Amino acid sequence: MSFNKDVRADTGRVRSSRGGKGAAVGGGLGLVALLIYMFTGVDLSGVLGGGGGEQTQEEGTQDFSHCQSGEDANEFTDCRMIYTADALDQYWGAALPEQADIEYQMPGFELFENSVSTGCGNATSAVGPFYCPPDASVFLDMGFFDQLESQLGAENAPLAQMYIVAHEWGHHIQNQQGTMSTIDRQGTGPESDGVRLELQADCYAGMWVGQAATVVDPDSGATFLEPPTRDQVNDALDAAAAVGDDRIQAGAGQEVDPHTWTHGSAEQRQRWFVTGYEQGSMAACDTFATDQL
Repeated sequence: MSFNKDVRADTGRVRSSRGGKGAAVGGGLGLVALLIYMFTGVDLSGVLGGGGGEQTQEEGTQDFSHCQSGEDANEFTDCRMIYTADALDQYWGAALPEQADIEYQMPGFELFENSVSTGCGNATSAVGPFYCPPDASVFLDMGFFDQLESQLGAENAPLAQMYIVAHEWGHHIQNQQGTMSTIDRQGTGPESDGVRLELQADCYAGMWVGQAATVVDPDSGATFLEPPTRDQVNDALDAAAAVGDDRIQAGAGQEVDPHTWTHGSAEQRQRWFVTGYEQGSMAACDTFATDQL
């Protein structure tokens, strides 16, 4: 899915920071932790927290002055993140009040290197993209996109990247709805509240992908994005499958155990993305109202 060349975005929309290497999370997060927690939006206390030693963080480390147009967003990943955030803001700014009677509040969005300090604790890049409810913010180390391909087997394609961001935005929508504060975060399994939360975020991401080509940039009057091709949608579906609990467990050489799932199977994640993509409504994405996930 490509941005139209005429669209413009506010480069101040996205923050950036660089933390000290190894300054973070106690316990040493390796590949298994990355795979399990990369899409967490529920409770990061198990993998984030006061690491040994002092955390240092330098703000405003990235220069976004080269992100001037949709063409730049199509060429550069950091620009793509800025323009994706703007497109998501415009979409949910209309969809959330219309469909849920809730006024949309923009989440924070921070691109970090090495480590970052958040209201959920200190995180290294090993945690992957995550949403922190106390900060109402999405955090992303863009090095994750390379890991998406090299370690998880999904194509590091533009729409796969945008799906990842849209999924985390979905957690922000859930936070605004009050869902994140009312569910049982401790349970696991294919029908647990945690899995339902993740699948709903996938569905919300699908909603945006399905309708993003109709969202107008108020600055230029052009739509943000061109309609996605089938191949591009498949890139997003591949990314959704790559982070299914069954694929993660199998890829880590573990026995596939549905009782331990926290995010849903590859099939579930793809199916709920498609539900949002095809139906385009928050009502259709109510994973908490169905017995069949």
